[in-house]
Amino acid sequence: MTEIPDVFAPATLGPVRLRNRTVKAATFEGRTPHGQVTDELVEYHLAVARGGIGLTTVAYLSVAPEGRTHREQIVVGEHALAGLSRLTEEVHATGAAIAGQVGHAGPVANGRSNGARALAASRMPSPLSMQMIRSASERDLTRVTRDYVAAARLLVRAGFDVLELHMAHSYLISSFLAPGLNRRRDRWGGSLENRARLARQVARAVHEEVGGEVALTAKLSLSDGFAGGVTTEEGLEVAALLEADGHLDALQLSGGSSLMNPMYLFRGGAPVAEFAASMPLPVRLGMRTPVGRSFLKEYPFEEGYFLPKAVRFRERLRMPLMLLGGINTLATMEQAMADGFDFVAMGRAVLREPDLVNRLAAGRATAGVCIHCNRCMPTIYTGTRCPLVTPEPLTIAAR
Repeated sequence: MTEIPDVFAPATLGPVRLRNRTVKAATFEGRTPHGQVTDELVEYHLAVARGGIGLTTVAYLSVAPEGRTHREQIVVGEHALAGLSRLTEEVHATGAAIAGQVGHAGPVANGRSNGARALAASRMPSPLSMQMIRSASERDLTRVTRDYVAAARLLVRAGFDVLELHMAHSYLISSFLAPGLNRRRDRWGGSLENRARLARQVARAVHEEVGGEVALTAKLSLSDGFAGGVTTEEGLEVAALLEADGHLDALQLSGGSSLMNPMYLFRGGAPVAEFAASMPLPVRLGMRTPVGRSFLKEYPFEEGYFLPKAVRFRERLRMPLMLLGGINTLATMEQAMADGFDFVAMGRAVLREPDLVNRLAAGRATAGVCIHCNRCMPTIYTGTRCPLVTPEPLTIAAR
């Protein structure tokens, strides 16, 4: 019988040794108003690093200007190198490792905010910019793949231990995977193998550039949660293709769509009023319509809510897997280890309590205190935080 690992014991992820098996999931920090690392961003990650997390993940690091969800995000390049290097150095000083979530937002990007038209698998209207999103051309896809490679090389120079390729949530790669968003009739559309071509191409290109120097992971959907999105069966097939290619050290299993159904990922309260208040006037008015109100669907919160679907991936795959989704208790973490998962990723739990891992490991707690009201979600525009703990917004971001 295989011994069940201790979630708080050291573990290996690719070429990287982590002090434990806990991961702070990538959630946009709202602390880069000018696309640069700030003191506030450093402190945000130092809080969870000092609090015992094994790996903290910086989000969101865009490979191209049009790949930002909006203009207040970092585009990876020489201009950002000094700040990113400072961030990794300070996190390393705590004993934690640091990951960078690398991606292209595709149709989730606000082209009007970015000043650059968004890209997707197929042409579609953007509810964010009120513009039409361009269908990516062959030239675009070649250039974006090269952008991933260049970003990966620079992040290695900056001292990151892990690179997480974003392949979920209807971002660019995910938009190719979803049949409802990918209506192409060329080699990038149609069959699942064609729709997975971009994901595999990016993983291969990045691995050829930096594989072995850092751990390479991908965030992949186990279900998009909307008609025309990636189903669990399709997610399993994509995961199997990525595993067979051998370019990744682990998969982080997520779900939902930032564009079509964000609450499928978060579960719990749907902060409709708070979200509407944080948005520009056209979007705010749109959220008052029946269609707008249906955007933030409410799903009951359940501890470890992705576990039943994730177990199917664990049964199918041999590669390391990170479990995400409503992990707040020591019992869930231990169950994940017993079910064969290699790491557990947390977002809201450590946003509310940055020192939660230390407290769980020391036996001072058995569960986090997050109530899953999701009122943290709209704070991404003023500095992501738990409003129950930090009632006053930060003032570093301007929309």
